[in-house]
Amino acid sequence: MSIDALSGPTGDAAPQASSRLAAPSRLATALRGTGHALGRSLDWRPWASFGALLLLWFAAHHFGWVERKYLPSPLDVVHRLVVEVTQGTILFDLKETLRRNLAGLVIGVAAGLALGGLLGLSGRLGKIVGPTVLAQRQTALFAWVPLLSMWFGGADPGKIAFIAVAAFQPMVVNTWRGISLVPATYRELSDVLLFSRWTYFRLVAVPSALPMIFTGLHGALIYAWLATVGSELFLNIAPGLGGRLNEGSQLFEIDLLFLAILLFGLVGLAYNTLAERAEALLVRWHAR
Repeated sequence: MSIDALSGPTGDAAPQASSRLAAPSRLATALRGTGHALGRSLDWRPWASFGALLLLWFAAHHFGWVERKYLPSPLDVVHRLVVEVTQGTILFDLKETLRRNLAGLVIGVAAGLALGGLLGLSGRLGKIVGPTVLAQRQTALFAWVPLLSMWFGGADPGKIAFIAVAAFQPMVVNTWRGISLVPATYRELSDVLLFSRWTYFRLVAVPSALPMIFTGLHGALIYAWLATVGSELFLNIAPGLGGRLNEGSQLFEIDLLFLAILLFGLVGLAYNTLAERAEALLVRWHAR
């Protein structure tokens, strides 16, 4: 056997061997990078907290920490969901609740944007109308229920009007504040460029005020959803998740109560997630 054979690969064989050794290393590095990227994109902590809460619910029911007539098993709630979807009216009730909520939300947000924009553009109008808007903002939300029920009745018009008032309050205040806080240099530059009031509002004021406007939109979503629940509970009973809450309370169907509450929570979470995604997209577009 030659000395070359004992000393290992030489010539062209050495690079080939080193490349074979380096390939698994590069693959491991790539896999670690992919794992880190997935870890960043998929945050496991919310799922862990949800799982812990679910386990606590199972344990409280199984070990009798809470009387079972007051706390159903999660499986009972899932079974009630299946029954409601296949034989009941829960999907129709959810649709009716969303219809009222979206109608009131659109009316309230549109009115808040319009009035907030006018107040932000006109300092004089802000001084005249602003105190009234702020006083309306300080009025407790559910204090409007008796008045609106007298004006619009307790059916859908009254419910939608109440939801619209709830969405209007945070929207008008945050839009007004966002547009009024546009830097003075932006106003001066728009005057130099001979922008019309509408062009300034569309191209300068609204993009600059987007963070405050989205803060108002988040508040409008929350308040409108709370008003949806309240209107269906306190005004005339009609198809909707609030009506099913009343039904579960009167008939002591605890699984139905939990199901309706969970659906309310899931829809509210979906609204919040959609608003955050829309805000991220628009603000990123504005930054470009």
